[in-house]
Amino acid sequence: MTTIDFSPLLRSMIGFDRLSNALETAYRTEPGGYPPYNVEVSGENDYRITMAVAGFAEKDLSIEAKENILTVSGNRSEDEEQQDTRFLYRGIANRSFERKFQLADYVRVVEAHLENGLLHVQLRREIPEAMKPRKIEIGSAKQPERLVDTSETGGLKAAA
Repeated sequence: MTTIDFSPLLRSMIGFDRLSNALETAYRTEPGGYPPYNVEVSGENDYRITMAVAGFAEKDLSIEAKENILTVSGNRSEDEEQQDTRFLYRGIANRSFERKFQLADYVRVVEAHLENGLLHVQLRREIPEAMKPRKIEIGSAKQPERLVDTSETGGLKAAA
């Protein structure tokens, strides 16, 4: 297994310690799988996940967002009508699935809808006002007070 050393990057990147774990997880994850899906960017802060879930009804699907992980799962039971059916060939998958997506900070699910066998999950990145860039004014530093000798005995007084 190949190990990637991120220590040179982490010297100048503060707060990205989860980045190396996320990249290693992505490296180990196999691409593809069931069901097939697309991830689309539709704007600067808008995303959409489209999953091909033919044969699943809304009641068979579940979407949960928890701690920056979006989990889409489908659980379909065999219909009573199909239990009596004998298949010569079965090419349409009738299996349950669970697919997880790692979401960045401040990405939330806006809506989800099922249309023509495709599940669309709309996502939006909403950065809080406190996290947005802001201009910092640069002020001049106060000059430290100078002390001057005011008497012959060495008395000190702040100069104006």
